[in-house]
Amino acid sequence: MAAISGHWAFAFGVLGNIVSFIVFLSPLPTFYKIYKKKSTEGYQSIPYVVALFSSMLWIYYAFLKTNTTLIITINSFGCFIETIYVGFYLFYAPKKARVQTVKMLLLSVVGGFGVIVLVTQFLFKGAARGQAVGWICLVFSLCVFVAPLGIVRQVIKTKSVEYMPLLLSVFLTLSAVMWFFYGLLVKDINIAIPNVLGFILGIFQMVLYIIYNKKEKANLKEQKLPEKIQNHVIIVDENNSQKLPELTEERIIDIVKLGSLISSGKIHVASCLHNSTCGVEAAKVENMPKLQTAEA
Repeated sequence: MAAISGHWAFAFGVLGNIVSFIVFLSPLPTFYKIYKKKSTEGYQSIPYVVALFSSMLWIYYAFLKTNTTLIITINSFGCFIETIYVGFYLFYAPKKARVQTVKMLLLSVVGGFGVIVLVTQFLFKGAARGQAVGWICLVFSLCVFVAPLGIVRQVIKTKSVEYMPLLLSVFLTLSAVMWFFYGLLVKDINIAIPNVLGFILGIFQMVLYIIYNKKEKANLKEQKLPEKIQNHVIIVDENNSQKLPELTEERIIDIVKLGSLISSGKIHVASCLHNSTCGVEAAKVENMPKLQTAEA
């Protein structure tokens, strides 16, 4: 039974490595946009700094435990790629964002990680050291999942999902599922517990994306409505100087719908110019206003 559990744990660990690898690569479209714009406008560095710090802590934890090769491999890659992300962010960030990012790096990666290593090395011995570092990893793993909530707040405030990477939310959720089962099978609560919250927050972010993405598309559709009102017909009565009634939004929409029906052939209109008959028997048109096509 223990052997079967070990095989399943290895399987979920490998799947966790694969999905986490994709998670670490999922911000690439975001950084491509930053490269194209030559600016980090609208994006935050918090998720990448926190992820770098978390990867460093998990590597330290893995070295204090046994049979943790799968944790070491993926978090080593995490340290590498997150360092590149942070460096790229610093290169294109405005001065204020750059200063804030450097402060976070000094406070967490340099100061925080250094203090944790020194304290656990001097105050704890043997298995107690691993447990202490494990609880610290648990806390900061929760921070990794909570970090994107800053972007969630921005989405709710701006009602736009432009700066919310959907791929990151999807793969974080999948990663949380894989590592939860891995932690459960190896009986390591420090790995299992944070991923419960990770799964919940991942689902929340995806639901939020779907809601605001639909609203954003609806708003864009409404904004494009006036663009469709082109090549419409304006009736001008040369013998009457009275102004035409002002067109309301509802009337404009009706005109657009009527124009669509006419152009589709569902309604046939006979053009009457210079007091001529319209092809309808006994129908006379006197003082018919001229029809002029107004170019949009």
